[in-house]
Amino acid sequence: MTYLLQFFILIPLVGFTMSMVLPRDKEKLISWFSFSIVGIHLLGAQLFFIAWLLKDHPTLNLRELVIYQSVDFEFLLDFYFDKITAVYVLVGSFLTFLVTLYSRYYMHRESGYKRFFNTILFFYLGYNLVIFAGNMETLFIGWEILGISSFLLIAFYRNRYLPVKNAVKVFSIYRIADVGIILAMWLSHHLWHENITFLKLNNYDLVHEQLQTHSWVGISISLMILLSALAKSAQLPFSSWLPRAMEGPTPSSAIFYGSLSVHLGVFILLRTFPFWEHQLSVRILIGVLGLLTSLIATGIARVQSSVKSQIAYSSIAQIGLIFIEVAAGLEIIALLHFAGNAFLRTYQLLVSPSVASYLIREQFYNFTPRQHSIEDSLPKKIEYTLYLLSLKEWNLDSWMYRYLWNPLKWAGKKLDFMTFNRVIKIFVPVYILCMFLVYNKELVAAPILTALPFILSLIALIMVLKGFTERKRSRMSWLLLTMSHFWIAMAIAFNEHFSFSQVHLYLSGVAASGILGFICLGRVKKLEGNVDLYQFHGHSHRHPKIAFVFLLACLGLSGFPITPTFIGEDVIFSHVHEDQPILALLIALSFIVDGIAIIRIYARVFLGAHAKSVYEMAYRSS
Repeated sequence: MTYLLQFFILIPLVGFTMSMVLPRDKEKLISWFSFSIVGIHLLGAQLFFIAWLLKDHPTLNLRELVIYQSVDFEFLLDFYFDKITAVYVLVGSFLTFLVTLYSRYYMHRESGYKRFFNTILFFYLGYNLVIFAGNMETLFIGWEILGISSFLLIAFYRNRYLPVKNAVKVFSIYRIADVGIILAMWLSHHLWHENITFLKLNNYDLVHEQLQTHSWVGISISLMILLSALAKSAQLPFSSWLPRAMEGPTPSSAIFYGSLSVHLGVFILLRTFPFWEHQLSVRILIGVLGLLTSLIATGIARVQSSVKSQIAYSSIAQIGLIFIEVAAGLEIIALLHFAGNAFLRTYQLLVSPSVASYLIREQFYNFTPRQHSIEDSLPKKIEYTLYLLSLKEWNLDSWMYRYLWNPLKWAGKKLDFMTFNRVIKIFVPVYILCMFLVYNKELVAAPILTALPFILSLIALIMVLKGFTERKRSRMSWLLLTMSHFWIAMAIAFNEHFSFSQVHLYLSGVAASGILGFICLGRVKKLEGNVDLYQFHGHSHRHPKIAFVFLLACLGLSGFPITPTFIGEDVIFSHVHEDQPILALLIALSFIVDGIAIIRIYARVFLGAHAKSVYEMAYRSS
């Protein structure tokens, strides 16, 4: 049975690839093809599940393909199947089939009909890669696909301001989750000295032996996994992004933020449970965060005026309870709770347009006063305080801006002295000098050689921050973001002796994507005359091919699994030592801000209402 696992990845992969070449104006063909692919996957999952039960539900592990291997590093695809995967694949395949069938009529005559179904199949590929992953590297491939497909679906109505703005906001939170996974992989390489699989994590003796001597490393890995789970499942302090993600079409809201994608934080906790099972402090932290999220999200949900926002916060509250169940070790209950919540929220979101119109009519003709509720038993001052806090969503958005994004913007604005000429005249000669010294390290004093990785990674972060806050010249921002990767590679080259082919692997995708993106921006500037980043220009309306090519360049530069840079990032991190958390933090922060800045350039230049349109465009969502 084990060899059949690869077909659960190949079916959506082939489906997505073929859907890209279908004619744009054949709605019936596009929809039939999409739910046929998902239907075949659903049928295969059901038959596989029955056969798996008849064979006494064994744990299956398929070591599929070694993509890259060196003396001390191995990047491999590994697929895994157990009861957690079984529940997620059955629920996921059924709900995706249901939503795809529903979307056939809901999306009828939408200008982006084909684009919607392409993205749904792309999401389904990423979802299956995550739930069938047998190691962190395979999981991370699917994790990245989910992030970009989420961005594309939220910004589906790309001629409106708020969907595009909120898509960038959600991608920013997802980027934090991505880096949590990267740091967890980095620490895992140092803890196990191999590409650890989830099958080996179930070996209690192996895990216990390692954690006995590396307890702080174990706790750090668990906290990074928890960070990713919190961001992906919209738990505190990241809860505010989920209602903003409802700007996409209702079917995508149902499948992403009601049922499947939002529960993947729970999945990664369940999958790694054998690792942090005996870390009591981590389990308490997960339980406390889940409880706080449930209480706060329940209050916020009760005062929402939008039905989709109310469903979003209700789902967040239920996921908080699932976090408590996972922390308590109640795996079966958590899986049942996931399935029930996923089906309920999908149903609620799909019928929400009808319910909203029905309730509006009821308010006009059959109004009934509010019944006595539990809040009325509280002292009035406390009741009103909770009400106002819930109305303001406990200022979660303000908190994120104040303590996360505003400090980055403040730091970037302090770098306004960095003009294009100064970047070329100062940093290029310094980089050439560093290239000479990296091949002649004996010329550098030992203390300086030790400090150079930190200094160079700090320069990379400075370039990223400047690129993040640059508004006037989009090409300069792009150039700075591209150059930052070269400085990171140079920092690692001074940090450890290893084959420079690994650096070349990392930089090959960066260089190709950087050049391609720079050409695209230059082409748009020549055609349109203005590509600053002060506003959304919407140039994809007139230049869809350039927009598509530039999106590919953005994905390649940010480490998406379409270039060797995706593997190179993991390889680069493996050369950051266990006792260098500051260096790892600098590089991780560079990757976070770099990815956000890159997607922001794409959104500002190519999405939104067209800057030269003479027609009135919707500012807010519908």
